[in-house]
Amino acid sequence: MNVTLAQAEQLISAAQEKAKSIDCKMNIAVVDGGANLVAFARMDGAWLGSLDISIKKAKTARFFDMNTGEIGKLSQPGESLYNIEHSNGGLITFPGGIPLKNSEGEVIGAIGVSGSSVENDHAVAEAGAGAL
Repeated sequence: MNVTLAQAEQLISAAQEKAKSIDCKMNIAVVDGGANLVAFARMDGAWLGSLDISIKKAKTARFFDMNTGEIGKLSQPGESLYNIEHSNGGLITFPGGIPLKNSEGEVIGAIGVSGSSVENDHAVAEAGAGAL
């Protein structure tokens, strides 16, 4: 099962509301279970450079079925995933990407957010993922 377009739009809407509440302009991407882009929104004024980052955060979260911030911890020098960010055409290994799970706990996609501090990116991604 994959995240549907209707679900992806719902997640993006919730993420945008959170971004507005903390006065941030974000790029928000939702990918399906195969890491294919389902929906994307670039809020007015969001950084152009964060567009690609948000999509890669979503893909990274789906490729490894874990939050990108956790992958970041494991990719530091001396850790088990050191240099993983160079695989798969480039990964993003800092917070803002979260896997999406259905009611049975199966991963059906991921959300990726970029446009502010990693703390804000993660908070907005959490708000989006929480809308599922």
